[in-house]
Amino acid sequence: MNAKIELDQYLEQQQHKDLLRFITCGSVDDGKSTLIGRLLYETKVLFEDQLGQLEVDSKKLGTQGGELDFALLVDGLAAEREQGITIDVAYRFFATDKRKFIVADTPGHEQYTRNMVTGASTADLAVILIDARQGLLPQTRRHSYLVSLLGIRQVLVAVNKMDLMDYSEEVFNRIEADYRAFAAQLGLTDIQCIPLSALKGDNLLEGSANMPWYQGPTLLQHLESAPLETARPGADFRLPVQWVNRPNLDFRGFAGNVAAGTIRIGERIRVLPSGQQSRVAGILGMAGAQEEAFRGQAVTLTLEDEIDISRGDLIVRADAPPAVADQFEATLVWMGEEPLLPGRPYLMKIGCRTLGMSCATLKHKVNVNNLEQLAARTLELNEIGVCNLSLDQPIAFDPYVDNRDTGGFIIIDRLSNQTVGAGMLHFALRRAQNVHWQAIDVNGAARATLKGQTPRILWFTGLSGAGKSTIANLVERKLHALGRHTYLLDGDNVRHGLNRDLGFSEADRVENIRRVAEVARLMLDAGLITLVSFISPFRAERELARGLAGDGAFLEIFIDASLELAESRDPKGLYQKARRGELKNFTGIDSPYEPPLAPDLRIDTASETAEAAAERIVEHLLSL
Repeated sequence: MNAKIELDQYLEQQQHKDLLRFITCGSVDDGKSTLIGRLLYETKVLFEDQLGQLEVDSKKLGTQGGELDFALLVDGLAAEREQGITIDVAYRFFATDKRKFIVADTPGHEQYTRNMVTGASTADLAVILIDARQGLLPQTRRHSYLVSLLGIRQVLVAVNKMDLMDYSEEVFNRIEADYRAFAAQLGLTDIQCIPLSALKGDNLLEGSANMPWYQGPTLLQHLESAPLETARPGADFRLPVQWVNRPNLDFRGFAGNVAAGTIRIGERIRVLPSGQQSRVAGILGMAGAQEEAFRGQAVTLTLEDEIDISRGDLIVRADAPPAVADQFEATLVWMGEEPLLPGRPYLMKIGCRTLGMSCATLKHKVNVNNLEQLAARTLELNEIGVCNLSLDQPIAFDPYVDNRDTGGFIIIDRLSNQTVGAGMLHFALRRAQNVHWQAIDVNGAARATLKGQTPRILWFTGLSGAGKSTIANLVERKLHALGRHTYLLDGDNVRHGLNRDLGFSEADRVENIRRVAEVARLMLDAGLITLVSFISPFRAERELARGLAGDGAFLEIFIDASLELAESRDPKGLYQKARRGELKNFTGIDSPYEPPLAPDLRIDTASETAEAAAERIVEHLLSL
């Protein structure tokens, strides 16, 4: 009976301990995994079978001459053990008598910076390791910059491997001074520097006899006493709706995690971006009905009125709403193997909402070693930049510095569905709040009726020399003879005017198609049958054009010719120049072409004449 009482008391104690989330980061081989492994070992959270396996692995794979290699407790991937580095983000849980901890061991190599961002996104504190032999390295600066960027204000600088520097106070003081000088540029002021040896255990749990000159807290003492991140005093209520709970006809609730502030039954709320208002009728939490909901709680709200609320909407206090906009300045951390291209359509996931997004302007990228702002046309893997974003729908938001949940987002590639970036919203662009759609009495349907036709966009795509312009010209002639109102946008012609400022880099090609797609949409609204003849090498931009046109109004016509056939025609001599290196970024030679996966029409110019192809296209159009 006493054992059960003791167990109940222990569980009760554990339940009410607070939780600190922290990350370890720094350059490669600074000892991050060893530090965490030693913490797990010293806090006695390992089971006997784990200790036994550690002994076996240390003798087989370890780097400590048969002694326990604590890094192996964290580096679980086979590739990590083979190379002696951390690749993935490893999360570990441990507890002391005072607090519970979740630690994320993040990679040190530059190519895995994106993994570090993942680990830092929910952390309250960052432990930045510095090898006492090396001092500040570029990756140390990079991770410190990311820590400041992601809103982590508490930094513990662990100057590791002091045992290899004879526990020198001079070495420690020099590294501390260098780091504090760099951190001041980032706005990091809450910094605790601790000299230690993760391998030997110096200043880890207890003060080190080898460094009597250091009188500050040990690493664990600091972790146990570090204040937890709390909401700003008086923070306004924010509840991103994750799920509309409708189990029966008599109940309709809106579930989510409270991202900031508090709300009580009877208080008036506003739903954004729609702006509809109501009052809170009830609050359901994990234990049932409650009077109040506050930050960090998972709750379901019921309202007095039946108003339209969907997943992704934001419930806020009626008298303290955030801004709503569709254009922003933001900082991006690029994580994709393919570069960020301004104008290319992506998906943004912010809170529980996913919507279309593109980078309208890349203002600059940041050299994280010296914080210099550099001009840039694209962002490559692991690069950080500031840009203006344009969304296809307005969203409610808070600046990231005020609220991570309503100001942070990820970027998703539309075709691969992979996460390719993470970002932090700064502010809405002023024009986003002042520019509105102007009501016009004569709409697209009226213009089409006057012309007696159904407007379409015929989008001809294919390699240079495939025959796009020839076939598009024949199609327009046939439609004109039938009395149809048309306009042909040809790639070369448009580059003499609207797009004369663009080159042929990948970023310029994306912008070239984005502009033409917008023009084609305007012509569609004018009631015209618009023929667009562009190489348009990337699927993403062709999908952007289809999306702008709307359902059923866009026909993708693939003028299919092999590279050999197109090159044999070479009416402008462009392939020869590209082969000689005189033309850079030429599609099919040193720039890719992504053929349509499911075009509306495919024209094989190896077996079909231009006249027959044009006739077939016209017949298909008139049959719709």
